[in-house]
Amino acid sequence: MTKIDIFTTRSCPYCTRAKALLKRKGVLFNEFEIDGNPELIAESVKRSDGMRTVPQIFIEDYHVGGYDDLAVLDQNGKLDSLLGIDS
Repeated sequence: MTKIDIFTTRSCPYCTRAKALLKRKGVLFNEFEIDGNPELIAESVKRSDGMRTVPQIFIEDYHVGGYDDLAVLDQNGKLDSLLGIDS
């Protein structure tokens, strides 16, 4: 099973879109809500090379970026292979 981590906040519409896209793909993911959690914020910033926006999405060791980056991968037909989905 492919490991997917997504760092989110409760009020982020892009986080909601990213989670919906991953759910449509039928994959499980680990969600980390960073609201008011300095440790998770620090982990997200460290793993994303300094990015402070949400969502921050990771597929295995690959840093996807945010929702727009995830959507582009999907539109270009590259997301399924990253997720380990047979086309």
